Amino acid sequence: MAEMPPFPSRVSAVLFDLDGTLVDSAPDLGAAADKMRTDRGLPSLALADYRPMAGAGARGMLAVALGMAPDHPDFPALREEFFVNYEACIHDRTIVFDGVEALIERLAQAGLPWGVVTNKATRFSVPLTEAIPLFRTSGVLVSGDTTPHAKPHPAPLLEAASRLGVPPEECLYVGDDERDIVAGNAAGMGTVAALYGYLGQHKEPELWGAHCAIKFPLDLLQWLPRA
Repeated sequence: MAEMPPFPSRVSAVLFDLDGTLVDSAPDLGAAADKMRTDRGLPSLALADYRPMAGAGARGMLAVALGMAPDHPDFPALREEFFVNYEACIHDRTIVFDGVEALIERLAQAGLPWGVVTNKATRFSVPLTEAIPLFRTSGVLVSGDTTPHAKPHPAPLLEAASRLGVPPEECLYVGDDERDIVAGNAAGMGTVAALYGYLGQHKEPELWGAHCAIKFPLDLLQWLPRA
C-alpha cells in the first residue's frame, strides 16, 4: 500500500469513481450477466448476488454468473458477450445514488470543479454519463482506457487533475473500492471511502488507508469547507 499523503490543506477539486460511488449500475450490470445464465438454460440469480461485485465490471460479473476467472480460455469471448448485453441495457435501470445530485449542486455553488475517474472503458463510460443529466457539469471524464494504466495505478487520477488544471495535492478522490484509495494515495490526493457503495470482495474499508469515510454522499461536505 502506498504511503498516505497528508490530507489536503486546500481542496480545489473533487474527483469521483463512477460505479458504486455516483451511480448504482448494479441492476444493469447484473441483468447483462444474468442473461448469459438464462440464455444457457441456467436459473436466474438475484441482484443481491451480483451487487457486491458490480465494481469489478466484467471480471466480477462473470465470476458470479458463470464462475468464470480471467485465466479461463473462454473468458475473452464471454466477456465480449457480456459487453454486448450490457450495451443493450446500459442505462435502463442505473440510477444516481440518493444525495449525489444535492452534493454536486453544493460543489457547483462553492465553485469547486468535479469530475469522474473510472476503470469503466470509454465504450461504456461515455454513453452512460451522456444519458444522465447529472454529468453535464462534470469537468472531466477519465476512463479505464484513457491512460496506459487503470486504477490502482495513479495515472488516471493524475490525468484528471491535469485536465482540470488543479494540483493533485489539492484534489479529493472519492471511491467505493480499495483500488480507488490506493490510486488516490499514490497520486498524492486526499482519499475518501464511500461506504454506501459496492466495496468489492474485501469489505474492510477501514484497512484501505483512506483519510476518511462517508456513509452517505452528503457526508462529504464536512470535509469541504468551501461547500
